[in-house]
Amino acid sequence: MSSRAKPAICLMLGWVALLWLLEGVDFASGGALDTFGIQPREPGELVDVVPAAFMHFGFGHLAANTLPLLLLGFVAALRSGVRRFLAVVLLIILASGLGVWLTAAPGSNTAGASGVVFGLFGYLLVRGFIERKLLDIGIGLTVGAVYGSILWGALPTDSGISWQGHLFGLIGGVLAAFVLRERPHGATDRATVGPVP
Repeated sequence: MSSRAKPAICLMLGWVALLWLLEGVDFASGGALDTFGIQPREPGELVDVVPAAFMHFGFGHLAANTLPLLLLGFVAALRSGVRRFLAVVLLIILASGLGVWLTAAPGSNTAGASGVVFGLFGYLLVRGFIERKLLDIGIGLTVGAVYGSILWGALPTDSGISWQGHLFGLIGGVLAAFVLRERPHGATDRATVGPVP
């Protein structure tokens, strides 16, 4: 087993267990945690941008996100390492949440891990091409073949689904692949290399 596999498995199982625990608390409290969703363009709601990614509106909503989050998260953590993976996820959550806050319909309340799912999909899809790694290109093509149909969820086709969260999560994942790409050992910024005067 790879040295990255065990931490990746533990992280994702722990994350999913936390989501189910939170939804259990929400259910038992009559939806008290739903207030952590994002209501657009309300300044006080900016503090909910991160917590909203861990809340769901019912067990059905959570169940729909669980398997893709578990699988895509495990592959991303395995290939990137836990530290870089956590940075990727944070960037995705911020992009998705802020995108919802800026563009969602007035009076809406948005929560759920689907923005992260879309972000991880985008991250894995392009990462191999950006880092020029054959194995990761193959993983990206496989992810695209298996989960490519989710891209419809990033279009405004269903008023009951936060396509904004999906779209900005996807953008955040692609952005993370660029910003947090693995650079070869010993590589330096080209602008800083040159003869010493």
